[in-house]
Amino acid sequence: MAQVKRRRILIRGFSFLLLLFLISQLVWMVIAEPTTVFRIYKYGDTNIDDYSHYPGRSLISSKSPYKFSYTNEEIEIPPETMAKFGLSHDLESILEKNDTIAFLVVHDDKIQLERYYQGHSASSISQLFSVTKSFTSALIGLAVDDGLIESTNQSIVEIIPELKSAGFNNVTIHHLLTMMSGSSYQENDNPFGEHVILNYTPKLEKRILKFDMETEPGTVFRYKSGDNALLGLILARVLAPETITEYTQRRLWTPLGMEDGGMWTIDHEINGLEKTWCCLAVSARDLAKFGRLYLNKGVWGEEQILASNWIVLSNQPGYVPVEVWPNEYQSIGWSNYGFQWWLASEEDGDYFALGKDGQFLYLNPKTDTIIVRLGWSTGDLFASQWLSLFQDIARLNK
Repeated sequence: MAQVKRRRILIRGFSFLLLLFLISQLVWMVIAEPTTVFRIYKYGDTNIDDYSHYPGRSLISSKSPYKFSYTNEEIEIPPETMAKFGLSHDLESILEKNDTIAFLVVHDDKIQLERYYQGHSASSISQLFSVTKSFTSALIGLAVDDGLIESTNQSIVEIIPELKSAGFNNVTIHHLLTMMSGSSYQENDNPFGEHVILNYTPKLEKRILKFDMETEPGTVFRYKSGDNALLGLILARVLAPETITEYTQRRLWTPLGMEDGGMWTIDHEINGLEKTWCCLAVSARDLAKFGRLYLNKGVWGEEQILASNWIVLSNQPGYVPVEVWPNEYQSIGWSNYGFQWWLASEEDGDYFALGKDGQFLYLNPKTDTIIVRLGWSTGDLFASQWLSLFQDIARLNK
């Protein structure tokens, strides 16, 4: 009898837990919509191959590709640099043992070092995650140059009037670029939260239009992809009927002589919206070319592609109170953030774009150095350790 009783208790307990699980899944589907939940279960955590899972728009390699030349200079990392990591490994070992798939150092338009790992090659593309935000920033600058956006001081409700009722009247494009919108968006891994849903939803515009306000714009910095998603919707509206990808092709990809194709993930097939905060996939060399545009103050060849003033504004620090540090930037500890770029140091004037799995585009104007690092993760190193390594490499070029 005792065994039968225990069995009944276990069955009832299991049935109760199963019921709770089913209710939670039903609630999740109501909040996030069934397709979103299906995508989460099917594809799991976001990774650098996501561009191959979801609908996307292709970027086509240039018919006149720009190719970096190579230098015969050897990069010799001093032992004291390696000691910062508490390691005796050389650079090659650090790269190979820490989930790196591509590493590229360009100095004075010449490739000093180029390495690929885990089956990746020079022509392999990889999702950039938040490095994509810096491309979005450039596209906003180009749209200003082209007269499609009045200025960064333009209220966003002039372009997205649906947000008036949510209190976005005083939010400007500048607030979005510097992540000081004051919106309530939270950057976390809560599956019921906005951030996770935004990454998987097939109804991106609908989700963006549900954003609401929390604090006065311009008063506090909080890193949030939602501000960039708003920039993406602004771009989509001012560019229509041209898509963000088509505009990128015309104003960046072809002029910069990108030698490989690319892919920009969209939320759904046919008239989908680009995921401008995360989901551009490019090769390491082509990412370095984007960096070269910034080091050259927007000039490419004899053409001013992007206004030089935009480059200056992009890497100017904004000293404001910091409310929340996202986990991937926790170890860095800076409040310096420009127009979708992180500011590294006032001393060198260096700055960088950073993706969640250790995607880096590091630029040092003083030494004319570009460093690209792509990977599956940051490995055993913190983002701050990678940055310190990049800075030491760049300073060797003084």
